[in-house]
Amino acid sequence: MPKQEPEKRGSNFTEVALGYTHEQAIAEASRCLQCPKRPCISGCPVSITIPDFIKVLLEGDMAKSVQVIKEANSLPGICGRVCPQESQCEAMCVMAKKNAPVAIGRLERYVADWERTQGIAMPSMPKSSGKKVAVVGCGPAGLTTAASLARRGHKVTLFEALHEPGGVLVYGIPEFRLPKAIVNSEVNFVRSLGVELRLDWVVGKTVTLDELLGNGYNAIFVGTGAGRPMFLNIPGENLGGIFSANEFLVRTNLMKSYLFPAYDTPLTVGKKVAVVGGGNVAMDAARCALRLGAEVTIIYRRSEVELPARREEVENAKEEGIIFKLLTNPVAFHGTSQGRVESVECIEMDLGEPDASGRRRPLEKKGSNFHIPVDTVVVALGTVPNPLIPQSTPDLKISSHGTITADDRTGRTSKAGVWAGGDVVSGAATVISAMGAGKLAAADMDEYLKG
Repeated sequence: MPKQEPEKRGSNFTEVALGYTHEQAIAEASRCLQCPKRPCISGCPVSITIPDFIKVLLEGDMAKSVQVIKEANSLPGICGRVCPQESQCEAMCVMAKKNAPVAIGRLERYVADWERTQGIAMPSMPKSSGKKVAVVGCGPAGLTTAASLARRGHKVTLFEALHEPGGVLVYGIPEFRLPKAIVNSEVNFVRSLGVELRLDWVVGKTVTLDELLGNGYNAIFVGTGAGRPMFLNIPGENLGGIFSANEFLVRTNLMKSYLFPAYDTPLTVGKKVAVVGGGNVAMDAARCALRLGAEVTIIYRRSEVELPARREEVENAKEEGIIFKLLTNPVAFHGTSQGRVESVECIEMDLGEPDASGRRRPLEKKGSNFHIPVDTVVVALGTVPNPLIPQSTPDLKISSHGTITADDRTGRTSKAGVWAGGDVVSGAATVISAMGAGKLAAADMDEYLKG
């Protein structure tokens, strides 16, 4: 798929991947073998009937192709851009056994983008059930649950703590990977289904789950994600100029610091930025810092083989000139007399036997300490759920990791009338896995609401 050249895109926040032309989409769709067993569907967390949408795309019926996708997925423009298809539907593609798999994600994006230019079509809606549902959190899990329940005839209200809807889609994923116009379009589609949206509502503080249940809501879905950052807990971590990835990305994406002074959120990163971590969030933070004018180094304690980020994101980061300091682990931060970070003290690592994650355990090489000079550090080690809702809901069972305990097939929690799904249950994961959890929960909630 065409994309901006590295030397150009490294200085702007416009979308890197440019999308297929019509001719490219048709050529790619023609590679689908229309397998009788359809293994690609089993690899999709929301069970899109992939061969069907590709078949009608190839036949030229774009509206039907959109319809097929949206029967299973209300957010195709988002999924076509940020889903790890290479480890899901495309990994199951028969073509992948000998050649490249069919580019299912890119075709989904093409179909979604076509619909947006033509005008979003409304599906037929059922008669109202008379039941009210509260969905807490307007990220991918909440949006999916809300859309699924609305299309079953239930009255849904979405409660969002931030001033814009979208959750991690707006505060976490950069504009150059997921344009906010795409998110807004798909949120508006969910709203067009009759879903009411209430922003600036911090459930657990503004209102509790018990108060919602006592105020006419027949069921609640909690999809508040995992937005509480984890830290290294090493000396000097409280120095000025050290950010969690959450804060750094919220300032950059949601508060649009890259458009300062048009948006009043200045963010000065200096000349040298270090990003600690190797996941997609680390790649996003590193590529944002590059676009803010810095030389960027990613520090990761394992080798490139173990990098958890998508291959595509690693390749993009390398093309843009980001430095990878692998088999390296921070042990301390050192600062100036004014209390601002000026270097990261690191130690070299070796890889031992695999640990519980299946990856080789990193082991320190004694005496290999060295310093990396920095102006800013972004710590991207992962996130855990915010404890606000569990703290305000004593009968809601949580795990030792702070996640809400819920049935992985239905989303039911220990509290009657309350379901949960996405990162608040699984811990930090992917957009599409959160959507899959929301879809499962919506189906079970519908059964519950019908008695």
